[in-house]
Amino acid sequence: MSELRIIVATHKPYRMPEGSCYLPLQVGAFGKPSLGPEYRRDDEGENISARNSSWCELTGLYWAWKNLRADALGLVHYRRLFRGAKGVATEAEFAALLHQADLILPRPRNYFIETTRSQYVHAHHAEDLDATRAVIDARCPDYLAAFDRVMASTRGHRFNMFVMTRPLLDGYCTWLFDVLFEVERRLDISSYSAYDARVFGFLAERLLDVWVVRNGIRHLELPVLHLESQHWPRKIAAFIMRKLGGGRCGKAGAWVKGEGTSAG
Repeated sequence: MSELRIIVATHKPYRMPEGSCYLPLQVGAFGKPSLGPEYRRDDEGENISARNSSWCELTGLYWAWKNLRADALGLVHYRRLFRGAKGVATEAEFAALLHQADLILPRPRNYFIETTRSQYVHAHHAEDLDATRAVIDARCPDYLAAFDRVMASTRGHRFNMFVMTRPLLDGYCTWLFDVLFEVERRLDISSYSAYDARVFGFLAERLLDVWVVRNGIRHLELPVLHLESQHWPRKIAAFIMRKLGGGRCGKAGAWVKGEGTSAG
């Protein structure tokens, strides 16, 4: 591996990790002022930056896929990074891991008494998953068994975080965006809240595992370093309320749903 690039998706100025492998990227940059000369923009070159309100950090992933030529590529967030032996994971640590496997993922989240599907339905819209399954059935039915297996699992890799070799990235992005562009065409989100409209970012979190399972990708896992509070009391309360049939209490006391991807 001669060159590694890990984009750090952000929509605001933030302290970025040190190391030449990390590339700060302003996501959703279309029509917005620059965050500064140290940030690349996801509206340069071939891009889907204008879709950021619904695609979240995936606009950054699409930009990196189409415009960067590194031998290995990764995606992290301004407030969520991979943890190494002494804080933020270094290029040397990633390189060593990529000699052992082709893909690095965050440690999975375990919902214990929820499946991936039931957690999503309690937090978002069941129609999102139904439309995605229908698209997979129509366009790549060999992925259907993996989709159903992932939906029935209580564990999953979240946050749309990874580092992978370039050949894998090309295969993953080709499949992922083909599926999601068709889901976007079929799914009516005109009545969704601004939060729920981030649907394609939410779906991609689940689809990464579908792709890994279907293709038997050997991977290693690293813990996630959270740079901001995780608000666990609020999340636990939200989980209980969802199980009781309610929503999630937002900052202003309004009931909203679920949990979000981070770059927005």
